[in-house]
Amino acid sequence: MQILVDADACPAVVKDMLFRAGPRAAINVTLVANQFLRTPPSPYIKAVQVPSGFDVADARIVEMAAAGDLVITADIPLAAAVLAKGAHALDPRGEWFSPDNIEERLTMRSMMDQLRSTGVATGGPSPYSPRDGKHFAAQLDKFLARQRAVKPTP
Repeated sequence: MQILVDADACPAVVKDMLFRAGPRAAINVTLVANQFLRTPPSPYIKAVQVPSGFDVADARIVEMAAAGDLVITADIPLAAAVLAKGAHALDPRGEWFSPDNIEERLTMRSMMDQLRSTGVATGGPSPYSPRDGKHFAAQLDKFLARQRAVKPTP
């Protein structure tokens, strides 16, 4: 199991949480972005820089993801793609994407894109708050605890 991060738009506070959680849980954390990312020295943390371009980082994450992995992303189509591979998807605000809710989220995203293309101002997400960070941390901790519970002991 590994943690893959759609790092271009991931809040710094979430990356910092992952930088602590990965080594503590002995789980590899890989940040994927189209820009250089500074990471702390750790055998459990690495950054992968991909060329800039539309969805290049997303395609790389889908390529790297396997069943059971955790992907951190706010990108709904990326979440749908990794869920189809059997991976888990968590957004930086601590909300889980699941086979039960992904179709609804994709439909809502498409509808909002259509509204924006006709000139309707739809607004955007609210600013990332400390509450969002706490919710993400709680969900990450629960997920990692479940992984430890099912991990075979040597």
